[in-house]
Amino acid sequence: MKTAILAILLFGLLIFPHELGHFIAAKKCDVKVKEFAFGMGPVLWKKQRGETLHSIRLFPIGGFCAMEGEDESSEDPRAFINKKPWQKLIILAAGATMNFVIAIVISTMVYLVLGSATTTLDSVTPGSPADLAGIMAKDKIVAINDNNCGSWSDVVSSITSTTGEEISITVKRNGEKITYNLTPVIEETKDESGNVVSKRYVVGIQAGTSHNPLTALKYGLLQTKEMVSTIFLSLKMLFTGEASVSDMSGPVGVIQLVSETSSYGFTSYLFLLALISINVGVLNLLPLPALDGGRIIFVLYTLITKREVDEKVEGTVHAVGIILLLALSVFITFHDVFRIFG
Repeated sequence: MKTAILAILLFGLLIFPHELGHFIAAKKCDVKVKEFAFGMGPVLWKKQRGETLHSIRLFPIGGFCAMEGEDESSEDPRAFINKKPWQKLIILAAGATMNFVIAIVISTMVYLVLGSATTTLDSVTPGSPADLAGIMAKDKIVAINDNNCGSWSDVVSSITSTTGEEISITVKRNGEKITYNLTPVIEETKDESGNVVSKRYVVGIQAGTSHNPLTALKYGLLQTKEMVSTIFLSLKMLFTGEASVSDMSGPVGVIQLVSETSSYGFTSYLFLLALISINVGVLNLLPLPALDGGRIIFVLYTLITKREVDEKVEGTVHAVGIILLLALSVFITFHDVFRIFG
Protein backbone atom coordinates (compact mmCIF):
# COMPACT_ATOMS: atom_id res chain seq x y z
CA MET A 1 0.00 0.00 0.00
CA LYS A 2 2.83 2.38 0.90
CA THR A 3 4.55 1.76 -2.45
CA ALA A 4 1.26 2.23 -4.32
CA ILE A 5 0.60 5.58 -2.63
CA LEU A 6 4.15 6.82 -3.23
CA ALA A 7 4.02 5.65 -6.87
CA ILE A 8 0.71 7.47 -7.47
CA LEU A 9 2.14 10.57 -5.81
CA LEU A 10 5.22 10.31 -8.01
CA PHE A 11 3.33 9.98 -11.29
CA GLY A 12 0.91 12.71 -10.24
CA LEU A 13 3.67 15.15 -9.30
CA LEU A 14 5.54 14.42 -12.53
CA ILE A 15 2.82 14.63 -15.16
CA PHE A 16 0.21 16.94 -13.62
CA PRO A 17 2.57 19.92 -13.08
CA HIS A 18 3.89 19.35 -16.63
CA GLU A 19 0.39 19.70 -18.07
CA LEU A 20 -0.34 22.54 -15.64
CA GLY A 21 2.60 24.40 -17.16
CA HIS A 22 1.06 24.02 -20.62
CA PHE A 23 -2.33 25.11 -19.24
CA ILE A 24 -1.05 28.27 -17.53
CA ALA A 25 1.03 29.28 -20.56
CA ALA A 26 -1.91 28.62 -22.91
CA LYS A 27 -4.18 30.82 -20.81
CA LYS A 28 -1.56 33.59 -20.66
CA CYS A 29 -1.25 33.46 -24.46
CA ASP A 30 -5.06 33.54 -24.82
CA VAL A 31 -5.35 30.05 -26.25
CA LYS A 32 -8.69 28.28 -25.83
CA VAL A 33 -8.30 25.19 -23.62
CA LYS A 34 -11.13 22.69 -24.15
CA GLU A 35 -10.25 20.37 -21.27
CA PHE A 36 -7.71 20.20 -18.48
CA ALA A 37 -7.58 16.76 -16.88
CA PHE A 38 -5.82 15.09 -13.96
CA GLY A 39 -5.34 11.40 -14.67
CA MET A 40 -6.20 9.28 -17.66
CA GLY A 41 -9.06 6.96 -18.62
CA PRO A 42 -12.76 7.20 -17.65
CA VAL A 43 -13.99 10.44 -16.07
CA LEU A 44 -14.68 10.30 -12.32
CA TRP A 45 -15.51 13.98 -11.85
CA LYS A 46 -15.92 16.94 -14.16
CA LYS A 47 -16.94 20.56 -13.96
CA GLN A 48 -17.26 23.19 -16.65
CA ARG A 49 -15.53 26.43 -15.71
CA GLY A 50 -16.00 28.97 -18.42
CA GLU A 51 -14.82 27.50 -21.71
CA THR A 52 -12.67 24.80 -20.06
CA LEU A 53 -13.85 21.43 -18.78
CA HIS A 54 -11.90 20.44 -15.66
CA SER A 55 -11.89 16.72 -14.94
CA ILE A 56 -10.43 13.99 -12.73
CA ARG A 57 -9.99 10.61 -14.40
CA LEU A 58 -9.70 7.08 -13.09
CA PHE A 59 -5.99 6.39 -13.49
CA PRO A 60 -3.84 8.96 -11.60
CA ILE A 61 -0.80 8.45 -13.82
CA GLY A 62 -0.84 11.60 -15.89
CA GLY A 63 -3.12 14.22 -17.31
CA PHE A 64 -3.57 16.38 -20.37
CA CYS A 65 -4.27 19.91 -21.55
CA ALA A 66 -6.46 19.76 -24.67
CA MET A 67 -6.11 23.01 -26.60
CA GLU A 68 -8.21 24.16 -29.53
CA GLY A 69 -6.30 23.61 -32.76
CA GLU A 70 -3.48 21.67 -31.12
CA ASP A 71 -3.53 18.76 -33.56
CA GLU A 72 -6.05 19.92 -36.14
CA SER A 73 -6.89 22.98 -38.21
CA SER A 74 -9.22 25.56 -36.70
CA GLU A 75 -10.75 28.86 -37.77
CA ASP A 76 -10.82 30.07 -34.18
CA PRO A 77 -8.29 32.94 -33.82
CA ARG A 78 -7.64 31.71 -30.26
CA ALA A 79 -6.64 28.24 -31.47
CA PHE A 80 -3.12 27.09 -30.73
CA ILE A 81 -2.37 26.57 -34.41
CA ASN A 82 -3.23 30.21 -35.18
CA LYS A 83 -0.98 31.73 -32.54
CA LYS A 84 2.36 33.40 -33.26
CA PRO A 85 5.48 31.17 -33.23
CA TRP A 86 6.91 32.75 -30.08
CA GLN A 87 3.63 32.08 -28.25
CA LYS A 88 3.67 28.46 -29.38
CA LEU A 89 7.26 28.09 -28.14
CA ILE A 90 6.32 29.43 -24.70
CA ILE A 91 3.37 27.05 -24.42
CA LEU A 92 5.34 24.02 -25.62
CA ALA A 93 8.33 24.71 -23.35
CA ALA A 94 6.18 25.50 -20.30
CA GLY A 95 5.59 21.83 -19.44
CA ALA A 96 9.27 20.91 -19.19
CA THR A 97 9.97 24.21 -17.42
CA MET A 98 7.47 23.23 -14.74
CA ASN A 99 9.24 19.88 -14.31
CA PHE A 100 12.52 21.69 -13.69
CA VAL A 101 10.80 24.06 -11.23
CA ILE A 102 9.31 21.10 -9.34
CA ALA A 103 12.76 19.48 -9.09
CA ILE A 104 14.30 22.70 -7.77
CA VAL A 105 11.50 23.17 -5.23
CA ILE A 106 11.78 19.56 -3.97
CA SER A 107 15.58 19.69 -3.69
CA THR A 108 15.44 23.07 -1.95
CA MET A 109 12.87 21.81 0.57
CA VAL A 110 15.04 18.79 1.38
CA TYR A 111 18.09 20.97 2.00
CA LEU A 112 16.00 23.44 3.98
CA VAL A 113 14.68 20.73 6.32
CA LEU A 114 17.81 18.58 6.64
CA GLY A 115 20.25 21.44 6.34
CA SER A 116 23.01 21.89 3.80
CA ALA A 117 26.71 21.40 4.41
CA THR A 118 28.70 24.61 4.67
CA THR A 119 32.39 25.44 4.62
CA THR A 120 32.17 26.51 8.27
CA LEU A 121 33.41 23.60 10.40
CA ASP A 122 31.16 21.99 12.99
CA SER A 123 33.96 19.98 14.60
CA VAL A 124 37.53 18.77 14.18
CA THR A 125 38.49 15.20 15.07
CA PRO A 126 40.98 15.13 18.00
CA GLY A 127 44.42 13.94 16.93
CA SER A 128 43.61 14.34 13.21
CA PRO A 129 45.93 16.20 10.78
CA ALA A 130 43.62 19.23 10.94
CA ASP A 131 43.60 19.24 14.76
CA LEU A 132 47.38 18.85 15.00
CA ALA A 133 47.87 21.68 12.50
CA GLY A 134 45.71 24.05 14.56
CA ILE A 135 42.43 24.17 12.65
CA MET A 136 39.44 24.65 14.96
CA ALA A 137 35.66 24.24 14.97
CA LYS A 138 33.83 27.34 13.63
CA ASP A 139 36.71 28.05 11.24
CA LYS A 140 35.47 28.81 7.72
CA ILE A 141 37.50 27.14 4.96
CA VAL A 142 38.04 29.60 2.12
CA ALA A 143 40.73 27.88 0.04
CA ILE A 144 42.76 24.69 -0.35
CA ASN A 145 46.09 24.93 -2.18
CA ASP A 146 45.13 28.48 -3.21
CA ASN A 147 41.95 27.19 -4.90
CA ASN A 148 38.84 28.95 -3.60
CA CYS A 149 36.26 26.73 -1.89
CA GLY A 150 32.76 28.09 -2.35
CA SER A 151 30.98 24.95 -1.18
CA TRP A 152 31.58 21.89 0.96
CA SER A 153 31.79 19.74 -2.18
CA ASP A 154 34.78 21.88 -3.23
CA VAL A 155 36.43 21.11 0.11
CA VAL A 156 35.77 17.38 -0.14
CA SER A 157 36.94 17.07 -3.75
CA SER A 158 40.10 19.09 -3.05
CA ILE A 159 41.06 16.81 -0.16
CA THR A 160 40.04 13.43 -1.60
CA SER A 161 41.78 14.15 -4.92
CA THR A 162 45.15 14.44 -3.22
CA THR A 163 47.64 11.55 -3.31
CA GLY A 164 48.98 11.98 0.19
CA GLU A 165 51.13 15.05 -0.41
CA GLU A 166 51.13 18.06 1.91
CA ILE A 167 48.35 20.57 1.27
CA SER A 168 47.61 24.08 2.49
CA ILE A 169 44.21 24.96 3.96
CA THR A 170 43.26 28.62 4.40
CA VAL A 171 40.57 29.36 6.98
CA LYS A 172 38.84 32.50 8.12
CA ARG A 173 38.68 33.00 11.90
CA ASN A 174 37.37 36.17 13.53
CA GLY A 175 37.75 38.00 10.22
CA GLU A 176 41.39 36.96 9.79
CA LYS A 177 42.69 34.52 7.17
CA ILE A 178 45.12 31.87 8.42
CA THR A 179 46.85 29.21 6.31
CA TYR A 180 47.82 25.81 7.70
CA ASN A 181 49.98 23.14 6.09
CA LEU A 182 49.09 19.49 6.75
CA THR A 183 49.21 16.04 5.18
CA PRO A 184 45.94 14.07 4.66
CA VAL A 185 45.75 10.47 5.90
CA ILE A 186 43.98 7.49 4.36
CA GLU A 187 40.61 6.48 5.80
CA GLU A 188 39.41 2.96 5.04
CA THR A 189 35.80 1.82 4.83
CA LYS A 190 35.23 -1.86 5.63
CA ASP A 191 32.26 -4.17 5.13
CA GLU A 192 30.76 -6.46 7.78
CA SER A 193 33.44 -9.08 7.08
CA GLY A 194 36.23 -6.61 7.69
CA ASN A 195 37.19 -6.32 4.03
CA VAL A 196 38.29 -2.90 2.81
CA VAL A 197 35.73 -1.63 0.27
CA SER A 198 37.00 1.91 -0.23
CA LYS A 199 39.80 4.29 0.67
CA ARG A 200 39.99 8.07 0.67
CA TYR A 201 42.19 10.85 1.99
CA VAL A 202 40.81 12.84 4.94
CA VAL A 203 42.07 15.51 7.33
CA GLY A 204 39.52 15.09 10.16
CA ILE A 205 37.02 17.91 9.66
CA GLN A 206 33.21 17.87 9.73
CA ALA A 207 31.01 20.41 8.00
CA GLY A 208 28.51 22.58 9.77
CA THR A 209 24.95 22.72 8.46
CA SER A 210 22.80 25.65 7.44
CA HIS A 211 19.01 25.93 7.26
CA ASN A 212 19.16 29.30 5.54
CA PRO A 213 16.54 29.44 2.73
CA LEU A 214 18.97 31.10 0.29
CA THR A 215 21.64 28.47 1.01
CA ALA A 216 19.02 25.73 0.54
CA LEU A 217 18.01 27.28 -2.78
CA LYS A 218 21.65 27.43 -3.85
CA TYR A 219 22.17 23.74 -3.15
CA GLY A 220 18.78 22.92 -4.68
CA LEU A 221 19.90 24.58 -7.91
CA LEU A 222 23.28 22.82 -7.80
CA GLN A 223 21.57 19.46 -7.19
CA THR A 224 19.25 20.06 -10.14
CA LYS A 225 22.18 21.00 -12.35
CA GLU A 226 24.01 17.78 -11.40
CA MET A 227 20.89 15.72 -12.14
CA VAL A 228 20.52 17.34 -15.57
CA SER A 229 24.17 16.55 -16.32
CA THR A 230 23.63 12.93 -15.22
CA ILE A 231 20.64 12.55 -17.55
CA PHE A 232 22.51 14.01 -20.53
CA LEU A 233 25.42 11.68 -19.78
CA SER A 234 22.98 8.74 -19.78
CA LEU A 235 21.54 9.87 -23.12
CA LYS A 236 25.04 10.15 -24.54
CA MET A 237 25.80 6.60 -23.41
CA LEU A 238 22.55 5.43 -25.01
CA PHE A 239 23.40 6.98 -28.37
CA THR A 240 27.04 5.85 -28.33
CA GLY A 241 26.11 2.27 -27.47
CA GLU A 242 27.63 2.30 -23.97
CA ALA A 243 24.08 1.67 -22.71
CA SER A 244 21.10 0.00 -24.38
CA VAL A 245 17.34 0.48 -24.43
CA SER A 246 17.06 -2.55 -22.15
CA ASP A 247 18.77 -0.49 -19.45
CA MET A 248 15.83 1.93 -19.44
CA SER A 249 12.89 1.62 -17.04
CA GLY A 250 9.20 2.14 -17.66
CA PRO A 251 6.33 2.58 -15.16
CA VAL A 252 6.80 -0.93 -13.74
CA GLY A 253 10.52 -0.37 -13.23
CA VAL A 254 9.85 3.03 -11.67
CA ILE A 255 7.38 1.49 -9.19
CA GLN A 256 10.02 -1.06 -8.17
CA LEU A 257 12.53 1.77 -7.81
CA VAL A 258 10.05 3.68 -5.64
CA SER A 259 9.71 0.62 -3.39
CA GLU A 260 13.48 0.22 -3.08
CA THR A 261 14.18 3.91 -2.59
CA SER A 262 11.46 4.50 0.00
CA SER A 263 13.07 1.84 2.21
CA TYR A 264 16.06 4.16 2.57
CA GLY A 265 13.85 6.97 3.87
CA PHE A 266 11.58 9.72 2.60
CA THR A 267 14.55 11.94 1.67
CA SER A 268 15.79 9.37 -0.86
CA TYR A 269 12.28 9.15 -2.30
CA LEU A 270 12.13 12.94 -2.70
CA PHE A 271 15.47 13.02 -4.53
CA LEU A 272 14.18 10.22 -6.78
CA LEU A 273 11.08 12.32 -7.44
CA ALA A 274 13.23 15.31 -8.35
CA LEU A 275 15.44 13.18 -10.62
CA ILE A 276 12.53 11.65 -12.51
CA SER A 277 10.86 15.06 -12.82
CA ILE A 278 13.99 16.40 -14.50
CA ASN A 279 14.09 13.25 -16.62
CA VAL A 280 10.55 13.93 -17.84
CA GLY A 281 11.45 17.56 -18.60
CA VAL A 282 14.63 16.72 -20.52
CA LEU A 283 13.06 13.87 -22.51
CA ASN A 284 10.08 16.03 -23.48
CA LEU A 285 12.45 18.62 -24.94
CA LEU A 286 14.26 16.11 -27.13
CA PRO A 287 13.64 16.83 -30.84
CA LEU A 288 11.56 13.68 -31.34
CA PRO A 289 8.15 13.43 -33.05
CA ALA A 290 5.10 13.65 -30.75
CA LEU A 291 7.16 15.13 -27.91
CA ASP A 292 7.20 18.83 -27.06
CA GLY A 293 10.73 19.03 -28.47
CA GLY A 294 9.56 17.65 -31.80
CA ARG A 295 6.77 20.21 -31.97
CA ILE A 296 9.23 22.95 -31.07
CA ILE A 297 11.37 21.97 -34.07
CA PHE A 298 8.42 22.52 -36.41
CA VAL A 299 7.69 25.90 -34.81
CA LEU A 300 11.35 26.95 -35.11
CA TYR A 301 11.30 25.90 -38.78
CA THR A 302 8.33 28.21 -39.36
CA LEU A 303 9.95 31.01 -37.37
CA ILE A 304 13.22 30.81 -39.32
CA THR A 305 11.92 30.13 -42.84
CA LYS A 306 8.66 32.11 -42.52
CA ARG A 307 6.97 29.12 -44.15
CA GLU A 308 4.18 27.14 -42.53
CA VAL A 309 4.62 23.38 -42.28
CA ASP A 310 1.90 21.38 -44.01
CA GLU A 311 -0.55 20.27 -41.30
CA LYS A 312 -0.93 16.77 -42.77
CA VAL A 313 2.85 16.29 -42.88
CA GLU A 314 3.30 17.43 -39.29
CA GLY A 315 0.31 15.36 -38.17
CA THR A 316 1.69 12.25 -39.87
CA VAL A 317 5.13 12.74 -38.32
CA HIS A 318 3.66 13.09 -34.83
CA ALA A 319 1.33 10.11 -35.36
CA VAL A 320 4.26 7.92 -36.35
CA GLY A 321 6.18 9.25 -33.36
CA ILE A 322 3.35 8.32 -31.00
CA ILE A 323 3.24 4.78 -32.41
CA LEU A 324 7.00 4.38 -32.00
CA LEU A 325 6.92 5.78 -28.45
CA LEU A 326 4.07 3.44 -27.52
CA ALA A 327 5.98 0.50 -28.99
CA LEU A 328 9.06 1.53 -27.00
CA SER A 329 6.95 1.84 -23.84
CA VAL A 330 5.50 -1.64 -24.34
CA PHE A 331 8.98 -3.09 -24.93
CA ILE A 332 10.41 -1.43 -21.82
CA THR A 333 7.40 -2.49 -19.71
CA PHE A 334 7.72 -6.14 -20.79
CA HIS A 335 11.46 -5.97 -20.11
CA ASP A 336 10.76 -4.58 -16.62
CA VAL A 337 8.28 -7.37 -15.90
CA PHE A 338 10.66 -10.11 -17.05
CA ARG A 339 13.56 -8.52 -15.15
CA ILE A 340 11.55 -8.35 -11.93
CA PHE A 341 9.61 -11.61 -12.11
CA GLY A 342 11.66 -13.63 -14.59
